[in-house]
Amino acid sequence: MYWRNQMDLLKEILHNEKIDKFGKTFSRKAVRGIILKNKQLLMIYSKKNGDYKFPGGGVDGDETHLDTLKREVLEESGATVSKIVKEFGKVIEYDKPLEDEYDVFKMTSFYYICKVNSEFTNQNLDLYEKELGFEPIWVDIDKAINKNTSIINNSDSPRWVIRENFILKKIKQLI
Repeated sequence: MYWRNQMDLLKEILHNEKIDKFGKTFSRKAVRGIILKNKQLLMIYSKKNGDYKFPGGGVDGDETHLDTLKREVLEESGATVSKIVKEFGKVIEYDKPLEDEYDVFKMTSFYYICKVNSEFTNQNLDLYEKELGFEPIWVDIDKAINKNTSIINNSDSPRWVIRENFILKKIKQLI
């Protein structure tokens, strides 16, 4: 169940209008956790950019979505995934690739609603995550939406902020 590509498509985001999304594609898949407790979400806050993102990251090799989710949530937040409750949906983003030999970079993010254990350990961040000042925080959904919206409207925000804010608004409709 936790390795399918058949998850409901919630949105496609074209970050650059000149992208040929059907051209030669460099693809990346990521898995992200939606962790809700008492109307608060466990998010990763960037001290550098001021945005909120869901814990998660890229699938390594033949890793399953479940394995990726457990590894990435633990690395970014220090929390251990205890249960996947259900699939939430996926978002596909298209952007300019860094690699010259490709026409498009395609990022597919798979979101799962999950539970974590109450005890947290230390984060194990990549260098770029340390540079962005990633820290786990329980945050009210409205605060996260408002902050991310402000960043989108007032700066050259990281591309993931648009995706994450879309998911935050989808969650808000359901709670």
